Amino acid sequence: ITNTLCHPAGGYKKIFETCEELNEPIPAIVVGVIPEWLSGSLLRLGPGLFEVGAEPFYHLFDGQALMHKFDLKNGHVTYYRKFVKTDAYVRAMTEKRVVITEFGTAAYPDPCKNIFSRFFTYFKGIEVTDNCLVNVYPVGEDFYACTETNYITKVDPDTLETLKKVDLCDYLSVNGVTAHPHIESDGTVYNLGNCFGKNMSLAYNIVKIPPTQKDKSDPIAKSKVLVQLPSSERFKPSYVHSFGMTENYFVFVETPIKINLLKFLTAWSIWGTNYMDCFESNETMGTWFHLAMKDPAKYIEHKFRTSAFNLFHHINSYEDDGFIVVDLCTWKGHEFVYNYLYLANLRENWEEVKKAAMRAPQPEVRRYVLPIDVHKEKQGKNLISLPYTTATAVMRSDGTIWLEPEVLFSGPRQAFEFPQINYSKFSGKNYSYAYGLGLNHFIPDRICKLNVKTKETWVWQEPDSYPSEPIFVQTPDSVEEDDGVLLSIVVNPGADQRPGYLLILNARDLTEIARAEVEVIIPVTFHGIHYCKCINQNTNTLLA
Repeated sequence: ITNTLCHPAGGYKKIFETCEELNEPIPAIVVGVIPEWLSGSLLRLGPGLFEVGAEPFYHLFDGQALMHKFDLKNGHVTYYRKFVKTDAYVRAMTEKRVVITEFGTAAYPDPCKNIFSRFFTYFKGIEVTDNCLVNVYPVGEDFYACTETNYITKVDPDTLETLKKVDLCDYLSVNGVTAHPHIESDGTVYNLGNCFGKNMSLAYNIVKIPPTQKDKSDPIAKSKVLVQLPSSERFKPSYVHSFGMTENYFVFVETPIKINLLKFLTAWSIWGTNYMDCFESNETMGTWFHLAMKDPAKYIEHKFRTSAFNLFHHINSYEDDGFIVVDLCTWKGHEFVYNYLYLANLRENWEEVKKAAMRAPQPEVRRYVLPIDVHKEKQGKNLISLPYTTATAVMRSDGTIWLEPEVLFSGPRQAFEFPQINYSKFSGKNYSYAYGLGLNHFIPDRICKLNVKTKETWVWQEPDSYPSEPIFVQTPDSVEEDDGVLLSIVVNPGADQRPGYLLILNARDLTEIARAEVEVIIPVTFHGIHYCKCINQNTNTLLA
């Protein structure tokens, strides 16, 4: 996976530029042959509007949500995109300025208002963004675009219309939830968010949304908190982007990237603060792992500790012989990786981009192994007896269990990120293959496959081509874990014509099967799903 590609032409800057939505789907030109069985839609989200009038958005996670769709049918492909009509977007369009504070961009009071009415606007409290630019997932028969706040937005996966804004606080005691829920085969959704626990101290709640209801009522109305996990610091929750789930356990990794809630609540409207201003690093805590049982739901009191890292994406977790194996895309150290994702950094010339990445935390794919049963008398000894891993867990005299990982992949400034697996068959189970987007000094320029058992790697890359997270779609009735295709949106900004395309790779060896090219550039996307409407019944099967 180690990379030889350089990008002196700076073509990657084009994936961070504003584009127009489309009035109707446009046909793609197919090169190669699309497998007959492959149909349905690839739905993806990312930023599409990077400034409002003269006011720029500053951070990668600030641009307004744009939903993309590639439709596959009988070997033909169309591409469509629409901005999600969130409050953040609609108000910005109406007032021609940034109205709602985004992740790294503060909104200021309307300059046209007099000082008196501006003063009152300050004390309306925090208007939290609903800019759902991160992911889309099914709840029952509905689809929701999301970011990491308490707002999710119901969208129509066929027309890409925005249907309604939902405030999860109306149903659940959470301040927000992750954009990476876990979804079981029956449609049950699990997610994690921080909340105020007993006596105002912070905690994390794992929440459960049931599958489609017999009476066709909204499953979100029946959602509940399953179990509460404690916070390492009373007023400072850790930033959480995803979590792990095995057949019987939840895995929560509490990193030293902290949200200073007091700062968040006080400085917000007064000083033109944004979300990024409220993060800080705890330089002494390292990283804590928490386990909870699923059914009956209860927190497990073991104190797992390891050295500091940032974590955005869990790859997979599973149980084996009394142990829980947890595979993660980590970034070493306690400095926040998002500090390096300001648009100004990502739009620099290649030499400058490289220099910044030299200073940043370094990426590493790691496997941690947690013993489920812990015996005090085993102090000082490695508790892990799985034959296939070098990961260790050692009980220390203070009762904490110190974890050391097995490194599955490591390359300087070469990240294996945005991981995907054969989720429908292998989520929470012992597995072999992970697929990922290769970041070269933070610039996405290859698609990778990793055998987590042998550490063998495969790569697809082309010069001046910038892919997105690869999504695995299984061949119908296949038995092999990697029998299927990967779908990724690629941009080659220097192409004479048709600079954007849907790439279809064989998941076995990452060889190209086909591509479907369109005459527009497609800006960066973060996450998405492949979804199919079943022929035989009225339900959506999720092959995500």
